[in-house]
Amino acid sequence: MITMVEFYKALADDTRLHALLLILAEGELCVCELGEALGCSQPKVSRHLARLKQDQLVIDRKQQQWVFYRLNPLLPTWCSEVLTTSLSCKSADFTECVSRLTTMKDRPQKCC
Repeated sequence: MITMVEFYKALADDTRLHALLLILAEGELCVCELGEALGCSQPKVSRHLARLKQDQLVIDRKQQQWVFYRLNPLLPTWCSEVLTTSLSCKSADFTECVSRLTTMKDRPQKCC
């Protein structure tokens, strides 16, 4: 499982941090939703998600043409607590990400 240093290195990038917080807030998001919320291209979001997946912070599932990401349920408790506490801070840049996500048109429908 992830070490403390690896965890904080993953959070040190604002794109990865905001992606994790958005996934925590929503439960599950696809690349297109994260791209819209973060204001980033699909390749950039995919690259950051690959790093989060490599670090075992997120897991994914495929549904039709979409790949949905969610937090790894096997995350150590302390990691989940750090993310939950960070989510409660509601920084201005994160609030802007949430706003972009909530106004996104044609969001994919989840089966589960």
